[in-house]
Amino acid sequence: MNLQIIMGKKSKFDIAVVDHIRELRISKGYSQDDFAAFLETSRGFIGQIESPLSPSKYNLNHLNRLAFEMKCSPKDLIPDQSFWEELPKKQK
Repeated sequence: MNLQIIMGKKSKFDIAVVDHIRELRISKGYSQDDFAAFLETSRGFIGQIESPLSPSKYNLNHLNRLAFEMKCSPKDLIPDQSFWEELPKKQK
């Protein structure tokens, strides 16, 4: 079984999405507090999302809301590059 799935860590793609959104957040002058307000959550949750050691991540509704607030398309929040990763094996 994939160790990342067992431990709840983010996949390479999850991390790439979070990193891409963080770079966009910073380049547009938004703080973690701003994102927390957009998503009606805490700054701590945004910090967890941005930490590669936490399993917390953005969901599709988050991406939609962030895109709306930043006046861009949700597809602008996804990196252009894809990543090969092993899929978790089903337990028998």
